[in-house]
Amino acid sequence: MNTLRVEFHCHTIYSKDSLVRPQQLVETARRKGLDRLIVTDHNSIGGALETQRLAPELVIIGEEILTTHGELLAAFVREEIPAGLEPLEVIRRLKAQGAFIGVSHPLDPLRGWKREHLLEILPHVDALEVFNARCVDMRYNDAARAFALEHGLPGIVGSDAHTLMELGRATLTLPAFHNAESLRNALPAATPQVRLSSPLVHLASRWAVFAKKHRLVQQPPQLNATPTEENPVR
Repeated sequence: MNTLRVEFHCHTIYSKDSLVRPQQLVETARRKGLDRLIVTDHNSIGGALETQRLAPELVIIGEEILTTHGELLAAFVREEIPAGLEPLEVIRRLKAQGAFIGVSHPLDPLRGWKREHLLEILPHVDALEVFNARCVDMRYNDAARAFALEHGLPGIVGSDAHTLMELGRATLTLPAFHNAESLRNALPAATPQVRLSSPLVHLASRWAVFAKKHRLVQQPPQLNATPTEENPVR
């Protein structure tokens, strides 16, 4: 069986709290033996589009979308979705474009969902992120895994990499897939490989925010956030 080692959750300089350039991301992914990258910048698909142009066989366009109650983690995104919408509205827009819909770090009290809001969206999502390498306490991941099992939802894992050293710390190896539907079908056979990152990685994100605020780094160009024939969706 042809399998893929997949990073479901990573960021580029198109996220406010990352300085990773798309070319660096591609080079590091190849060096670490990753077969697919779902690039999930905050409320943007610009970084995913640029990274996919560099490595179309490697990159799947994703987005981490901040809703009014928590973050959703999407793959096979065709049109960028802005921050600040109600969760069910974001889900409606993602379903309309045939995306795969996950929930980021759902029970991390520092950046997760309230249970009542999580329960409201469960019937409408494809998976929960049951391991996030940036959680500062493993109990948050354990709680997410138990919650997913209780409610019969598949689990995904992600490095939530905002720096190159984090990339590949939490991956799934699963049967090959090419769209959201085949990804859903492949998840039951997935095997996780996971390690927590050091809590110090959050300092790198704070530095990225500071550096951008004070214009210490060059910002990426603004890209058209709709894929074209030259920038197809993967």
